[in-house]
Amino acid sequence: MDYATIRRTAIEAEDLGVDILFNWDHFYPLYGEPEGKHLECWTMLGAWAEATSRVEIGALVTCNSYRNPELLADMARTVDNISDGRLILGIGAGWFEKDYQEYGYEFGTPGSRLADLAQALPRIESRWAKLNPPPVRDIPVLIGGGGEKKTLRLVAQHATIWHSFGDAETLTRKTGILRQHCADVGRDPSEIEISTGVRGDDDPAKAGPQLREVGASLFTVGLGGPEPDLTGLREWIAWRDSVNS
Repeated sequence: MDYATIRRTAIEAEDLGVDILFNWDHFYPLYGEPEGKHLECWTMLGAWAEATSRVEIGALVTCNSYRNPELLADMARTVDNISDGRLILGIGAGWFEKDYQEYGYEFGTPGSRLADLAQALPRIESRWAKLNPPPVRDIPVLIGGGGEKKTLRLVAQHATIWHSFGDAETLTRKTGILRQHCADVGRDPSEIEISTGVRGDDDPAKAGPQLREVGASLFTVGLGGPEPDLTGLREWIAWRDSVNS
């Protein structure tokens, strides 16, 4: 999409009542035309901070490989201040090889990228404590990914929100593993919100209760270009409001 469409869609989604607006941290489309229209993540989040007034905003998710952790912490603090405390720092180890190749980053291995993320998270937290002015709030950290040995342990150690994909059965298994990691590091698992991606063409009345039953409370609905269709999003919002009424 071009930015005029993205901005219009973001404002419409806020008006519809979404809780959070996420973009993603890639340099090329993940589907559709491989060289199609695409814009940079964090510049866009700064613009969203000004264009919106109520919704939380963030990346689903920032690739840890693309920025020095201290710089990323400062960027997040700045967007948090611009938005008056509405930023969520979504972050993950990275995986889309084309981004790395085209922009000159070392791709490494899944293990090396996770090791880099493990080193970056405490550096980000440390930098937030040193910045002046500080973040408006304790910035929530969302970690994306379902790796059971390493990613979920990082979630237990650092995350406010864990984001993954999968059906209720998959989510049940992985949340059980997350609870064990929490026990190992002395963390109360109830402190971590469970987020899951859903399809706009899913039936919210069927899929929603199943996922809610196994602990999910944040549901993300993807929208794509060139002209986003918000029909499915409206249906998920209506289901949410019926559950919460």
